[in-house]
Amino acid sequence: MKLRSLLFVPGDRPDRMEKALDVGADALILDLEDAVSPESKPAAREAVASFLRGDRRGPALFVRINPLDGGLADADLAAILSADPDGIVLPKAEGTTSLQLLDAMLGGSRAKILPIVTETPAALFRMDGYGGVTERLIGLTWGAEDLPAAIGAATSREDDGSYTPPYQLARSLTLFAAGVAGVAPIETVYPAFRDLEGLAAYAARGARDGFTGMMAIHPAQVPVINHAFTPSEEALAQARAIVAAFEANPGAGVLSLDGRMIDTPHLKQARRLLDRA
Repeated sequence: MKLRSLLFVPGDRPDRMEKALDVGADALILDLEDAVSPESKPAAREAVASFLRGDRRGPALFVRINPLDGGLADADLAAILSADPDGIVLPKAEGTTSLQLLDAMLGGSRAKILPIVTETPAALFRMDGYGGVTERLIGLTWGAEDLPAAIGAATSREDDGSYTPPYQLARSLTLFAAGVAGVAPIETVYPAFRDLEGLAAYAARGARDGFTGMMAIHPAQVPVINHAFTPSEEALAQARAIVAAFEANPGAGVLSLDGRMIDTPHLKQARRLLDRA
């Protein structure tokens, strides 16, 4: 499943869900958590289930349920699982236990799982617990909003929008935890949805650092994100050349290509890029 761009859509807005099918996102995240007020959640569950049973053209359809320990996740899943979502986004995930519990709750569903792995202090100490738990796991993502609230921090960002050191750490841990688990690392949202230039720079940094996709909060962000996380023709050509060079020289540990030395890490990186493409 290709996951360059994942667009959040409020679960109580069927009109927006319908429009979101055509914006070019690889996946929609139909939100039953933060985007929906408590009194609107029953109606939102019905709306999401109805939408899932409708036209399934285009993007994969994920549902962000409420946290497992909040008393609402059971009702969320009871409403939507029979409508066959492609995936579940799990907020406030805390490692192995959270993943095992949701996996059991999904039963015979084919739904994949995308946990948000940085929303509680405990979550940061359980990052190594996602690999090997269930084949449903498709990626790991993170967020910079709930964690500062949980510890009483004033903000997660500097005045220029960059992350303060504690939240740089949370981002980095997510990236490496996904590597340990062998799944896609998904960058968090860029809240200033009108700042497309800033988004482009942010998404480019994410792709540079090793993230393979990013969440979005507005349809206008989707094309920018797709561009950032789609390998360029130049990068693909270079990757093909690296693979071809090693295939032509089996057993070689180090080779010269276009005036520079390449070795096994370059080959792994090239193959990973080609797999993504």
